[in-house]
Amino acid sequence: MVTERNKMEIKGVIVSGTHEGSYFMSLDVYQGEFLEKLGFKPFPGTLNLEISEEDAKSIHDLSDKMGIIKGSGKFGDVKFLLAQLNRKISGAVLFPVKTEHSNEILEFVAEENLREAYHLKDGDPATLKID
Repeated sequence: MVTERNKMEIKGVIVSGTHEGSYFMSLDVYQGEFLEKLGFKPFPGTLNLEISEEDAKSIHDLSDKMGIIKGSGKFGDVKFLLAQLNRKISGAVLFPVKTEHSNEILEFVAEENLREAYHLKDGDPATLKID
């Protein structure tokens, strides 16, 4: 992990997720807030990155700097940090309050299907830059 003043860069590896991201990303309860708070309408799905335990602790220590997208009913809130993937893809790292992932799995969203648009696959290295 590289840190500069108010910036963090985390290296990870792309991994498959639970395939539930597309369902949750498409729910009406989140759609308006995604657009309003992230500044874009995310592709219905997340790109998962596995990071080190040390980096997971560092990023979760930023909890007080995270924005919040409100859920309702059985759908919990989602915290987020705006970020860049591989220094060229703008998006956000999502931290669902209710999740099955360990802290070492980050969920990144962007406007497009990142696996298709950038030919990404499991095992590929990736870097997240968080401002």
